[in-house]
Amino acid sequence: MAQSRWMDLSLEVDARAAHELIAQDPAAVLLDVREPHEFAAGHIEGATLIPLGQLEARLSELPANRPVLCICRSGARSLTATRRLQVAGRIAKNLRGGMLGWAEAGLPIRRGG
Repeated sequence: MAQSRWMDLSLEVDARAAHELIAQDPAAVLLDVREPHEFAAGHIEGATLIPLGQLEARLSELPANRPVLCICRSGARSLTATRRLQVAGRIAKNLRGGMLGWAEAGLPIRRGG
C-alpha cells in the first residue's frame, strides 16, 4: 500500500524519494506553500498553490484522507506547513531542499500558472 510509506517516522524526504512517493501514490496532494510569483517561476506538475500565510484559512481545500507533500523554495516554509498539517491530523511530509533540491536532482519543473 503506497500510503503506508507516508506513515514512516521521517518528517522529510529528499527530492528522489518524493518523486518516487508521488509516482507510487498519484492520489497524494502536492502542496506548494510559496507565493504566486514563485510558483509561476517553476513548480512541480500537479501542485496546488496555497501560500503558507493562507494555510489555516484554506485547510478545508485539502482532502483529509490523502497524504500531502509540502513544497517551498528551500524546505523551510514547507517544513512549517508540514508540522501544521500533522498537528491538524493530516499525513504530511516535507520536501527537504524544496524546489532547489528538486531542480538539483534534475526532476521536471513546470513554468507558468
